[in-house]
Amino acid sequence: MPENAALDIVALAREAGWTVAVAESLTGGLVAAELTAAPGASAAFRGSVTAYETELKHRLLGVDTALLAREGAVHPEVAAQMASGVRDALGADWGAATTGVAGPEPQDGRPVGTVYVAVAGPTPAPGPASGLGSALGDSFADPPAADPLAHHGTVEGETSVEDTSGAEAGTGHTNGAGDTEKRSVTGLTGARGEKILALRLNGDRTEIRRDSVRIVLGLLREELIRNARAQDTEENGGT
Repeated sequence: MPENAALDIVALAREAGWTVAVAESLTGGLVAAELTAAPGASAAFRGSVTAYETELKHRLLGVDTALLAREGAVHPEVAAQMASGVRDALGADWGAATTGVAGPEPQDGRPVGTVYVAVAGPTPAPGPASGLGSALGDSFADPPAADPLAHHGTVEGETSVEDTSGAEAGTGHTNGAGDTEKRSVTGLTGARGEKILALRLNGDRTEIRRDSVRIVLGLLREELIRNARAQDTEENGGT
């Protein structure tokens, strides 16, 4: 993720007249802190919900109770519904969300380092439906082989993000020297068009939380850029 991702997000949102809201679980408010630290954030940032308790994910964000009962709070469609839920609840154009296991113990049968981040835009992303909504009802640890997952951005199925200190989310490229640690990343599309990254992160609790913040901000930045370009192309007659 570029070091100035939060600055870029605020600038892009202000220029387009968009607003942003955030729903956080494992990151506990760290994403909101990054965004509000950017100058001019008050013109673009609506607010955040830190729904640490599973029950609050339903009560405050509208996450489906059957999904939570079946899969627990650490699931890609939970992240997607959190993103859409906070967008709608706070009256924003864009919602971003994080949920996962930072440790030190596994949760809901998911190992430490299992993280899902999601972004929900003003309208479903263009393109054919992926059918992922029904597929996400199954255990994500063992998805159906024929599941037609929709990939996001530079993510092609499963790839890796190398190094937390200089990597751009989803690209597998680093900006500097030093040790690298591969992290598994899979791009998915949620039932209502949300963009999801399924992550397998290494490191301790602090590192996992830090990386989750970096990656969700990177995803949000990419989606804002992609949407702005699409709007510009449409306004200019496809040229």
